[in-house]
Amino acid sequence: MSSEDDSKFMAEAIEVAEKARFHSSPNPWVGAVVVAKDQIVGEGATGPFKTDNEINESPLFFHNAVAADGVHAEIKALENAGELANGATLYTTLEPCNHRGRTDPCTDAIIQSGVKRVVVALIDPDERVSGAGVDALRAAGIEVDTGQNIADADKQLAPYLHHRRTGRPYVLLKLAATLDGRIAAPDGSSNWITGEEARIDVHKIRAESDAICVGAGTVRSDDPSLTVRSVDGPNPRRIVIGEIPEGAQVEPAESWKGPLGGLIQKLGNEGVLQLLVEGGADLAGQMHREGLIDRYVIYVSPSIMGGDDGKPLLSGAGIATMESIKRGKFVNVTQLGEDVRLDLVLS
Repeated sequence: MSSEDDSKFMAEAIEVAEKARFHSSPNPWVGAVVVAKDQIVGEGATGPFKTDNEINESPLFFHNAVAADGVHAEIKALENAGELANGATLYTTLEPCNHRGRTDPCTDAIIQSGVKRVVVALIDPDERVSGAGVDALRAAGIEVDTGQNIADADKQLAPYLHHRRTGRPYVLLKLAATLDGRIAAPDGSSNWITGEEARIDVHKIRAESDAICVGAGTVRSDDPSLTVRSVDGPNPRRIVIGEIPEGAQVEPAESWKGPLGGLIQKLGNEGVLQLLVEGGADLAGQMHREGLIDRYVIYVSPSIMGGDDGKPLLSGAGIATMESIKRGKFVNVTQLGEDVRLDLVLS
C-alpha cells in the first residue's frame, strides 16, 4: 500500500467510527476496515455498551467491556470480510486489545484471520493495552504500522484518551453569546441568541456527552429539560449544581452540592468520558477559574446587545492585569447558518 492509500483507508475507518459515537461510551468509538486488493471488503464499529452487574471491574477501564452484539470494531470488520481477510490489511483507529476480560482479545482474532498487515492510528493509553496489542501482533509475524492519520483519530477520540490518561472526564463548556459577549438580556431572557443550525449542533454535543450539568440558577430561570432533540441520540445523565426546584423539567436529575473538582473526579471514576457544562455564567465562571474546562465551545451570533448590563459569558471576578490573562488557540471555527462556533483550548 502507498502512503496515500493508507491515508485514504484510515480516513474510511475514522468515518466508520462515527457510527458508534452515540452509543459505545464508556467504550471508545473505534472504526476498522479490512482491505484486500485495494478494496474494502469488511468494516466494523464498536457495538453498543452493555453493563453486567455480576462483573465487578474498575469503572476506569471499559475498553474490554461487552458490546451488545458481542464484538469490537476489529472483530466486526473481520467477520464481514470472512475469508477475504486472509492476506489482507486491517486499518483500525485504536490499538487492538490484547487482554482477556469480558471478551476475548482482538489480537487473537486478527492473528487467526490471516491478516498480514495492521495499520493503527493511535496507541491505546489504557494501561491494560498501551502497546501490548501491537507487540502481540508483531510477535505473531504481522506487519504493524502506527500513527496513520493520528491527528484526525486523536481529535475524534479526545474524550476517551483524556479519560484514560487522567481518570477524569473531558469537560466541554458550551455558551451562546452575542458579538459583544452577552448570554442574556438584563431581564434574564436569552431565547434565542443563536439560530436553528447552532441549536441542532448543541443537541449533537449533548448526545455525544455522557453527562450534562447546569447551575440551579439556570434551572430556576430557564427550566431546561437538557434532553436530546433535533438529532437521533441518547439523553445524557443530568446533574444540577445546587438544589433542584420541585417540578423542574430537568428531572430525573442528580443534585451536587460539593466542590466542583470532586464532582469531576467522581464522574471520571464512574466511567463518564465527556461532561458538557451548559451554564449559566456563574457556574461557567467558577469552573473556568478552577481550571476545570478542557474545551470552550462558544456559539457567537451576528447580534449586538449593547451596553454593559447584559449577562456576560463568565460571572465573577476576572484577572486584575493583562499579565494574568489565559491564552490558548482556536482549534475549530465553524459557520453554522448565520452563527459561528468557536472551539477554544487554553494553553
